[in-house]
Amino acid sequence: MAGGLAVVTAVLGLILLAAPERSDAQLSCDDPPMDVSRLVTVWDKTDFCQFEEGVFDDIISGGVPRDGIPPIDNPEFESIDAASEWLQPQSPLIAVEIDGLARGYPLAILTRHEIVNDVIGETPVIVTFCPLCNSALVFDSRVGGEPLRFGVSGLLRNSDLIMWDDKTQSWWQQFTGTGIVGEYTGYQLDLIPSQVVGFEAFVEAFPAAEVLSRGSRSYGANPYTNYDSSAQPFLFRGEPDARLFATERVLAGLIGGQPIAYPFPALEAERVINDTVGERDVVALWQPGAASALGASQIDEAEDVGMAALYSRRLGDRVLTFESADGVIRDLETGSTWNVFGRAVEGELAGSQFEPEFAAPHFWFAWAAFRPETEVYGLE
Repeated sequence: MAGGLAVVTAVLGLILLAAPERSDAQLSCDDPPMDVSRLVTVWDKTDFCQFEEGVFDDIISGGVPRDGIPPIDNPEFESIDAASEWLQPQSPLIAVEIDGLARGYPLAILTRHEIVNDVIGETPVIVTFCPLCNSALVFDSRVGGEPLRFGVSGLLRNSDLIMWDDKTQSWWQQFTGTGIVGEYTGYQLDLIPSQVVGFEAFVEAFPAAEVLSRGSRSYGANPYTNYDSSAQPFLFRGEPDARLFATERVLAGLIGGQPIAYPFPALEAERVINDTVGERDVVALWQPGAASALGASQIDEAEDVGMAALYSRRLGDRVLTFESADGVIRDLETGSTWNVFGRAVEGELAGSQFEPEFAAPHFWFAWAAFRPETEVYGLE
């Protein structure tokens, strides 16, 4: 373990040089199992006696200091009409709905900030996006009933954003929502259902929604041009799982404890995938209409990679089966039509809503790094 920390300490040089010296820095525990004397010049509250086994062997610097990528702490929102002045139908955003209040968080903004600390209704949340892993996830920010403020640590693991909270300066893995170093090691943030969709689809489903405001800044340029066609992930120390292309998009999640990944090419080809994972009947839905945030130099000019989501296909006491014909999703049992948000919009079941599964679009290499035991739809 000491060797692992030596690697971490070496690669943190950029961060430590950028931080002011602290003559009063103290270790947060009496007998740390490794030399953390350089780390505590920045992380003076972090309890380095608590950490996930082996984690220090995998952490590297992203080349920026703590909150050098600034999170948004006091988000402001605008109406759909105001957002339409700068967002295009295909502009990708993270859609979240809690207690009937829907909000959209454009990836044009999230690529520059990565974290939004927000409150939706009465629920404190963090809306997160790791561009290097193409991972958009939303969590309840409370631990033990207390909401935490999260920031960008400047550190990466498996190329994924490591977050930090400013109460204990614990380090948190964005990809899993778990504490990995510090007082909150082993804690799990509650995941909140969300989707990455195009602006037009969002407006159609939530016409009264609010959209994160860009304020006086200009957003839309992609700082990671052509990254989603790269065979070698950036700042990734491992070997990508060879089952799929490294930066291929997958709709991936844990279903009853079983990790499963649906490649976007398969989703686009089939549009609807009726599946059973373990004992759970699910359906993966795909439709076009969302641009890649990590392709062209201007996000709105990028390839349409579509949007996908995973749901339980059990409604009450019956399991439905779906098909897609001429771009319309229908269930075979009633002929009702459904949208990518898992809601019946016409027919006998109009207004019905499926329970979402916790699945999200990621780059394959990142999902496989954190879930190497994952099954891949379409591969034997």
